Amino acid sequence: MNYSEHSINAMYQNLGKLFYAVAMADRNIRPDEVMALREAVREQWLEVDDVEDDYGTDAAYQIEIVFDWLQNEETEGGTYFKEFTEFFKKHPSLFTKKIRLQTYRTAYAIAISFGGTNKSELVLLSKLKILLELE
Repeated sequence: MNYSEHSINAMYQNLGKLFYAVAMADRNIRPDEVMALREAVREQWLEVDDVEDDYGTDAAYQIEIVFDWLQNEETEGGTYFKEFTEFFKKHPSLFTKKIRLQTYRTAYAIAISFGGTNKSELVLLSKLKILLELE
């Protein structure tokens, strides 16, 4: 199934919100979490498709752009997990099994990047796993 470039860009932007929410679960974003995100984008997300954003760069970089913007705003993460959930429910066909697994793996990598997971991160990861319908 083909999706519009707009839909795919919106998916990446909402993934940026989700990953920000995971990093912000303990109300503090650490450099290790940012590094884990950047590594995941470069090693996994750039290979997903050939879609480019309005500036001619790989659309997967929207993940980092949104994450960085939210980090500068220092906004609480819970709102963005909710926004990701709403987007996911409105556009489930964008999230193939591969994308859902990759989404969870990236969220998990961010959560464990600084001293393992804490209770708030575990709760968020559990909610994400249920949302993505992963075993």
